Amino acid sequence: MKTLTMKKCSLWKKLGVAIAIPMMLNLQSCEDSFLDVVPDNVATIDQAFKLRNEAEKYLFTCYAYMPRNGSLIHNPAMLAGDEMWIPDQRQALTIYSLDIAMGNQRVSNPYFNAWDGYYDGGGPGDGYNLFDGIRHCNIFIENLSDASKVPDIQPSERERWIAEAKFLKAYYHFYLMRMYGPIPVMRENIPVDAPSEVLDVSRDNWNESIAYLVELCDEAIAILPPSITDINSELGRITRPIALGLKTRILLTDASPLFNGNSDLASLVNKDGTQLFNTDYDAAKWELAADAALTAIEAAEGAGHSLYEFPGSGFTLTDTTTQKLTIRNAVSERWNSEVIWGNTVSRTGEIQLNSMSPLDITHSQNNARKVMSPTLKIAQQFYTKNGVPIDEDTTLDFSDILELREAGAPEKYNIKQGYTTSILNYDREPRFYADLGFDGSIWYKYDSGNDETKFHIKGKYNDYAGSNTAFFFNMTGYYVKKLVNWNQSFGESSASYRDYAWPELRLADLYLMYAEALNEVQGPSPEVFEYLDRVRDRAGLDGVQESWANFSSNPNKPNSKEGLRAIIHQERNIEMAFEGSRFWDIRRWKEASREFNEPIRGWNVFGEDDASYYQIRTIFQQRFVSPRDYFWPLAENTLLQNSNLVQNLGW
Repeated sequence: MKTLTMKKCSLWKKLGVAIAIPMMLNLQSCEDSFLDVVPDNVATIDQAFKLRNEAEKYLFTCYAYMPRNGSLIHNPAMLAGDEMWIPDQRQALTIYSLDIAMGNQRVSNPYFNAWDGYYDGGGPGDGYNLFDGIRHCNIFIENLSDASKVPDIQPSERERWIAEAKFLKAYYHFYLMRMYGPIPVMRENIPVDAPSEVLDVSRDNWNESIAYLVELCDEAIAILPPSITDINSELGRITRPIALGLKTRILLTDASPLFNGNSDLASLVNKDGTQLFNTDYDAAKWELAADAALTAIEAAEGAGHSLYEFPGSGFTLTDTTTQKLTIRNAVSERWNSEVIWGNTVSRTGEIQLNSMSPLDITHSQNNARKVMSPTLKIAQQFYTKNGVPIDEDTTLDFSDILELREAGAPEKYNIKQGYTTSILNYDREPRFYADLGFDGSIWYKYDSGNDETKFHIKGKYNDYAGSNTAFFFNMTGYYVKKLVNWNQSFGESSASYRDYAWPELRLADLYLMYAEALNEVQGPSPEVFEYLDRVRDRAGLDGVQESWANFSSNPNKPNSKEGLRAIIHQERNIEMAFEGSRFWDIRRWKEASREFNEPIRGWNVFGEDDASYYQIRTIFQQRFVSPRDYFWPLAENTLLQNSNLVQNLGW
């Protein structure tokens, strides 16, 4: 059985779990951290499995390692790509994933080192190393599987808890595999007194690892409940639709070009010559992903999940504002019908604070920091109001985005009437106005009441949302509205944000995964269009075929697998914008060598008037080296501690 050890010592270096069980662990220091060695205080561990209450605490310890994907700091997908940028002076925020986007990754003390749990790769305080989490899952599964332990637990509950731990074990492995490629799989823990040839393990073959993760998911799926019935105490616990969704994501990743038939990875082998990637293309992988996605969709819908629609409020709102609230609240409204998996370990106050913009001269920039800045490329990727790309629309001309236009009455619920802004900000789809803020854009929220145009952004250099502060300033002229709950409000010297559990999986995400996989299996078909169009309809757009036939300069694009693939990719980038999806999608599609080698651009946020502000500014020229940068490097110290580990290509 293979697992991973970095350094042999009597106990692990630290647990660092906020809800850990003091009586069960007698922690000591050791020379270096390691990942999976069973502690030698087995008698103390046994105390955790004598009674149900203590065993449940250990289960919650397993949950505590869930990655904080709702954090700007602890989710590398937010800033390691090209979707958003922040000030890099490090005066206000030090976020190591930005170093990855800037091409500064290194083998000595790697940035966002999730393998060892350093440089924010180990969660808050670097106290949540995922290999530690996997080890706890193994301890939990082993002990709870012993029927002689925890005698006061019901059999059905015992099975369910084991299933939850198996899911977490699969998820933690998958999280690391997306970053590093093949890793040593921790099927079970290695005793502390094992010989070196057992402790110093090598990396496992990718395909074999994927098969094992799917096996864990299937075992969990067979047991987990379809939904949470005790919403007062169990929201955030794993359900069958969540496990099916993870299985879909694993299989979709495995079927994608980075991992399926990628000859660039042929030379990655273990010390004994064992190949870590099978580089032959396997079309059956897409079939497995499509089947898993459909099963997950059916389970989610059967459990009551549906695409979110804003139910209305006590205010009288136009269709325009209602549409934008439907789009925004699908992500930021607590436990809405679309959220299949809400990560209660990852709350969203910090990411809302860094997304929100001041909307009045009295609003402090300390309380609405607006540093999360979508790039100009991302603003351009959203469709026109006709549901096609801006460079394909035959009725609209976006060829010169330096051209300015004054907003009239027809635009007043999206852009302040009388305000002048770039033509890029006109005639765009509802998701553009729901997800993005910009100079002159309307920002509706609960305390606007019936006045839908009460708040708008003024973003030029000396304006209240401008970039004239020393610490918190916007880099591109675009702001993230999507992640801010609409109940946000300002006080005289404060701001209030309504927290929500980070949505790890939405139903719209499943629809798009299914459409993507099914198109790869059979090409354009009514079923592919059906699931794409469900997402587009909720976004206020016509279906793909109708939009391209009526408005695109390439009307036949949806009629081929390759053309529809491009449409699906763009649809996914739009629908899942700012949720940490694009970074991983671009990589698994093997498009990073193109997308992440382009300049990061935005408006000239230091401009004080229309003429100077609406100039395109290059903020940074990205550099992505393929195949090296598709995977994180293993730290030099890790390789020194375990001579059987091999470095990723190019590092």
